[in-house]
Amino acid sequence: MKRPLVGILIGSESDLRVMEKAAEVLREMGIPYEMELSSAHRLPEKTAKYAKGARKRGIEVLIAGAGMAAHLAGVLASHTTLPIIGVPIKSGALDGVDALYSTVQMPPGVPVATVGIDGAKNAAYLACEILSIKHPEVTKKLEEFRSRMRKLLEEKSKAIKKGKSG
Repeated sequence: MKRPLVGILIGSESDLRVMEKAAEVLREMGIPYEMELSSAHRLPEKTAKYAKGARKRGIEVLIAGAGMAAHLAGVLASHTTLPIIGVPIKSGALDGVDALYSTVQMPPGVPVATVGIDGAKNAAYLACEILSIKHPEVTKKLEEFRSRMRKLLEEKSKAIKKGKSG
């Protein structure tokens, strides 16, 4: 896998601090990605062009992170049939609840999978799960990750149990 399989889009530079967590997960999983700043409201033509050309460039999943009105994921979904994962970013007076509603409330036929507020890591893991349908090497990496996660939690559980009983 040399070409980017995942496109990460951010609505503004302030979203980068959250969305970098998605990039970290993809790097750990060995998934090539690209990241762009593309505002649904301030750069609508760029956003539409990006979505329309993503499949031709080999992108298989798009992750969009945006705060407040958070229309980025929906605008992308309106211009492509690729899977879109929306990440509502905590910002503004409503601490991301407005972004959550803007991302999750899509009309029939224009779906956006939505993770929790600031849930960039889960967006990346969901992208990996989608990619694993076609890419067996991603399935293997996901299984290894889950195994490591289970072992770590079991170790923590033993330590807690020992601390409480001792």
